[in-house]
Amino acid sequence: MHRIIKPGKFSRIFAKSQRIHHCRLCSSVQNAVKKYKDGDKVHGYTVRKVVEVPELMLTSVVLHHDKTGAEHLHVARDDSNNAFSVMFRTTPMDSTGVPHILEHTTLCGSRRFPVRDPFFKMLNRSLSTFMNAMTASDWTMYPFSSQNQKDFENLLSVYLDAVFFPQLRELDFSQEGWRLENENPEDKSSPLMFKGVVYNEMKGVFSNKDNIYCQAVENELLPSHTYGVVSGGEPSKITDLTWEHLKNFHASHYHPSNSRFYTYGNFPLERHLEYINSNYLQKFSKIDIDTKVPNEPRWTEMRRKHITCQPDPMAPDPEKQTTVSVSYLLTDISETFESFTLSIIGALLMDGETSPFYQSLLVPNIGSDFAPMTGYHSDTKDSAFSVGLQGISSNDVEKVTQIISDTFDQVVSEGFEQKRIDALLHQIELGQKHQSSNFGIKLTLGISHSWNHDTDPVESLQINKYVGQFRQKLQEDPQFLQNKVKQYFKNNKHCLVSTMSPDEKFEEKRKEEETTRLQKMVEKLTDEDKEQIYKKGQTLLQQQMDKEDLSCLPTLHINEIDRKIIEEKTATVTSGKVPVQLCVQPTNGITYLHMMSNMSDVPSDLQPYVPLFCDVITKMGAGSMDYKELSQQIELTTSGLGAGTHVNQHHSDNYSYEQGVEFSSYCLDRNVDKMLDLWTNIFCSPNLKDEGRLMTLVMMEAANLSSSISGQGHSYAMTHCSSRMNAAAQLKEILGGMAQISTMKHLSRD
Repeated sequence: MHRIIKPGKFSRIFAKSQRIHHCRLCSSVQNAVKKYKDGDKVHGYTVRKVVEVPELMLTSVVLHHDKTGAEHLHVARDDSNNAFSVMFRTTPMDSTGVPHILEHTTLCGSRRFPVRDPFFKMLNRSLSTFMNAMTASDWTMYPFSSQNQKDFENLLSVYLDAVFFPQLRELDFSQEGWRLENENPEDKSSPLMFKGVVYNEMKGVFSNKDNIYCQAVENELLPSHTYGVVSGGEPSKITDLTWEHLKNFHASHYHPSNSRFYTYGNFPLERHLEYINSNYLQKFSKIDIDTKVPNEPRWTEMRRKHITCQPDPMAPDPEKQTTVSVSYLLTDISETFESFTLSIIGALLMDGETSPFYQSLLVPNIGSDFAPMTGYHSDTKDSAFSVGLQGISSNDVEKVTQIISDTFDQVVSEGFEQKRIDALLHQIELGQKHQSSNFGIKLTLGISHSWNHDTDPVESLQINKYVGQFRQKLQEDPQFLQNKVKQYFKNNKHCLVSTMSPDEKFEEKRKEEETTRLQKMVEKLTDEDKEQIYKKGQTLLQQQMDKEDLSCLPTLHINEIDRKIIEEKTATVTSGKVPVQLCVQPTNGITYLHMMSNMSDVPSDLQPYVPLFCDVITKMGAGSMDYKELSQQIELTTSGLGAGTHVNQHHSDNYSYEQGVEFSSYCLDRNVDKMLDLWTNIFCSPNLKDEGRLMTLVMMEAANLSSSISGQGHSYAMTHCSSRMNAAAQLKEILGGMAQISTMKHLSRD
């Protein structure tokens, strides 16, 4: 079925394809909901509309709960991995982190399940494929997924009880939010300090300069309402939050009248509705609550903002640690087609080696990489676009902003190549057909931002409609995209120029602020207050140590688990001396390819450079193509060509492991030969002579690794500590630990 590439020393090739298309997806699962008509009454709900979305092989049902006004979207799809989420629009007006702390505190026990952290306790009682809770700038969501119906209903009861009937005890607020406590809870004479899960979490978040930058840009670009504050919590403001404020926020925001429910998969809709309505929603009446976010008032002139951060000790060049970007506020995300068009323009401007800003900003090696938050963003009421550079000299700020302006001028004058537009539309088609793991969860996250602002959720799913409309606009007006660029970028006064530079006293100032804030709070305490704080710390410590009765939690029993194992059949053949595994699956017209090359004979002195090889081998050009032509062909025919290191420890022999380089890609069935031709060119005739291009890639990779330390420090620490345990762990440190970061730092510096 497939032509196999022989060049190179491949130990394994695995291919998965679909030649018999997925015609069964318009099955009984979808037919079961197509019977509903607008206005039908179902278990306390009214059906608003039923819409088939063939491009995603699903049928959607939009419902409205009559008593509370809760919205519900059901997605019927032939997928056994069923998903659920409940989302609330949470719009804080201060930076105390109330929605974030509330998200944590609701998970500390509820009316039916009064145990600490029932979510965590459910892990060994469930077959869930996903469990989490998350807070965005303007919503809080509680999603999960499971393939077992009984397990699904168990989790549903725990989730709904947690959000609608949490205990919200003061002690839990102190634990999850913030508290004053003795440094040593066992010693009342030890100094008082700030503690709390969210308080310390957000201190960690804002120890990352990228997070500092992104938060500041959002706050400054949309300053007038909820986006002007830090929904996750600014540490200096978190200690202003009171328990009463938390409870009041829950009463107003975690109400069915402010909720959006989502169910997905092949479980029956009626069963979901009956359970949610009879056990929870019927206990509430509709309330009037205005959590809507207004559009940001538009500016009449450009603004500037300067931000400081801590110096980066891993920066390749200590003199080039400045970041600059230009950000534009665009349009209301409820304008669905306009948002779709702007997302395409954002991709055309930024994505891929042939994009205008890649060529104008990265190729000259002025900086190390794009600035944080670069690209199109539709996760706020008004969408935004940002572009800039990090790792530049402070003297190059004006140079970069001028390049950005000139690049927009060039795009307005010349437009975009048709091949780039075709490549992007191909990526959209490929993205529709590629069914990633836990599709249901990714779907709810994908529609959450627009749905949260009262946009019809089905509109966000009907991609083909907008692709067709987009093609028609291009046919009617060849200047369509150029006019949009002129409208939203050249003539847009709601423009923010942000710069960030390191301050040697940054951390010192933060510690001084916390010390001063702590002192002011402690000075007001009486001896009796301090005694109460000590006793409270003792109580919290005891509560954490107490053994709980978990019998109230639902559990999945053996007889409720399907014992039938679905066997995925693979055929193994040999081409030359290369074993090839072929697995035929209903992949909706996509072929997936994975190849493994053994690297056990790579000398130890060259091992540190294998990750760099993986990063550049598909980005340097091949055959007769330079890197720009190769990039364009990759976008036109595949999802992208990937390469990465592979180290796998033997399950029982501590001295045995396999090592290799894994190559992977996927494409539409019609492009299989083209995809294999690209790999053949890369393996047989890579073009590694362009030193300027190589320098750009080295600098970008070094910058990415350096910025990952603050967010993944614990992972790097574990990899480093375990590197002395065995040869496999040592190789992982060389290929992906601090040793690799050091290697890339030296390479980019030299």
